[in-house]
Amino acid sequence: MSKRAFSVISPTELTSPVVFASPHSGSYYEPSFVQGTILNQQQIRSSEDAFVDQLFADVPGFGAPLLLATQPRAYIDLNRAPGELDPALIEGVPRRGQNPRVASGLGVIPRVVANGRAIYHGKMPRQEALQRIDQIWYPYHAALQGLLRQAHDRFGQAVLIDCHSMPHEAVANLPTHRAALPEVVLGDRFGSSAATEVMDQVEAAFVQAGLRVVRNAPFAGAYITQAYGRPSRRQHAVQVEIDRSLYMDEAQVRPNARFAEVKALMGQVAGLIAKIGIDQDGRRLAAE
Repeated sequence: MSKRAFSVISPTELTSPVVFASPHSGSYYEPSFVQGTILNQQQIRSSEDAFVDQLFADVPGFGAPLLLATQPRAYIDLNRAPGELDPALIEGVPRRGQNPRVASGLGVIPRVVANGRAIYHGKMPRQEALQRIDQIWYPYHAALQGLLRQAHDRFGQAVLIDCHSMPHEAVANLPTHRAALPEVVLGDRFGSSAATEVMDQVEAAFVQAGLRVVRNAPFAGAYITQAYGRPSRRQHAVQVEIDRSLYMDEAQVRPNARFAEVKALMGQVAGLIAKIGIDQDGRRLAAE
């Protein structure tokens, strides 16, 4: 079942404490899922972080592993807790105590895609939802935990770079007093999921590549950064959101003319981030 959940592209030699992961770029749509949705092919992909896996494909060359989801976000959202079940979609789930994400249809089994478009006609049996979580959510997170543990054991610390993309409209609607719109949003849950020096180095890598960066607005990080960011234990988690309009045609869900350029920039960024915690001679830095 794990092959249905994720793939790991490992470096020839592990030389970095950084783990890169893309939980929302999965693009294998189960035939039964496609048949059961009321959306067309492009609509169902609107919440997918399309091509993020390709943007970061160079990561293993810098001595760091790359964890990739296989299944799409519309099928199961790996950036949600397994208990975030939506009573409006899943049979037998009580309505009390649901959080705003679940209430808006964005639970671990999403009810809607971008712009609030419903995925299904009616409700889903609870057993079907639990089966998706057992077969996909738990294997993916077990792999992520294993990679972070491996990094921590080897280097005395681990840094998770949780890679995402955001619709251009997410930043286009920011206050107009900004001189220029941000192209990358970094989230560390306002300092709770990563040490300041780690966040500074991640930001510096994107800035050095010529990209405009802001922190924690409009995205500060969701379940993954909250669950895995433990700076006091030298395990850091930073969410990265890249403006989709930089590298893809959002309406057609296909790469645009700048895709190769942006992919090269992400390779440059990944190479810099992979050096976090490693000195110029390739040795790990002393623990704090």
